This record gives sequence, structure tokens and C-alpha cells, in this order.
Amino acid sequence: MTGIEVGHDALPNILLVDDDEILRERLAQAIRARGYEVKTAGSAEEALREIAKDSPEMAVLDLKMPGMSGLDLLRELRQHDPATRVLMLTGYGSIATAVQAVREGAVGYLPKPADADEILAALAGKEAGAPKPGETPSLARAEWEHIQRVLTDCGGNISEAARRLGIHRRSLQRKLHKYPPAR
Repeated sequence: MTGIEVGHDALPNILLVDDDEILRERLAQAIRARGYEVKTAGSAEEALREIAKDSPEMAVLDLKMPGMSGLDLLRELRQHDPATRVLMLTGYGSIATAVQAVREGAVGYLPKPADADEILAALAGKEAGAPKPGETPSLARAEWEHIQRVLTDCGGNISEAARRLGIHRRSLQRKLHKYPPAR
């Protein structure tokens, strides 16, 4: 199945993986209300147990979770069933992590907060939340993207990233705890 098909066929089943229980259950409820079968998991390890029982047709994975990350889970899921359409969802979105997720096989990437309609549109391959060609990001967004690229280059080492950026480690930590600015 290449997209979301509505009609006489059942809608695809979706695995929703996020360590934030409130967000996970609200999204699951909203997606179920649109007619989908949704299974949830609070960790990558729990998701792997669900995948072993029944491979989902689609999956929405949180990028940053305690233990195994969403990218690690994406790799495992793609090995188990390459046909599963995977969407990455994160509160710490950046171009660097988006590119990495797509390289690993994700069909899309959305920053939190994303609603059920945006998620379903992205899983269907429709443009949702993607920047428009020629759109100039705000200075705050450009700064966020730069910080994320440097942090990715440093393998997530905050002290090294702060050194390369020429700012104090605590200042960088404060910036990282904020949600990414809108475009």
C-alpha cells in the first residue's frame, strides 16, 4: 500500500511510539476517531514486542526516548518489515535529524506538536509542515538548525558542541530545552 486508501478496504494499522503518555494517548484517540486501528508503545523496547506480534503497516516514532532512540527503532523496524511506512515525530526537530531519519528510511518527519491530520497526511505522502521552497527561516529558526547540525556533528556531546559554538555549556543546554521556533 503506497498511501492511505479509503473505501471498501480497511484503513492501515498504525503503531504510535512516544514516551510522553498523555501525548501518545491523545494522538492515538484522535487517529482512532478517524477510523484507524492504533497500537501504542511507551518505549522502543515495548514497540519491538508489538512489532514481533504483528508488523504495522504504518508507524509514528518519537525521535528522543529514554533507552533506544527513535532512529534506532526505525532501523530495527525497517529490518523487520521494509514495507512499513514510518514517520518520525519529535519536539527537537532540525534539518540534520530530518535528513538522517529520511536516510534511514522514514517517509517523513514532523516537529511536535503535530495533530492527527498532519500525521496522517505525512504518512500518506502529502506535504505537511514542510517549509515552502524559497521560504526564509526566521533568525531564531536558523540558529536552532545550526545548533542541531553542530550537536549532530559532535555525536550529541553538549560540551563539545558548546565549545565549537563558542558559548557556555549551560547556555547551550537552556537553548536545547526550548521547543524549536516556528519557521
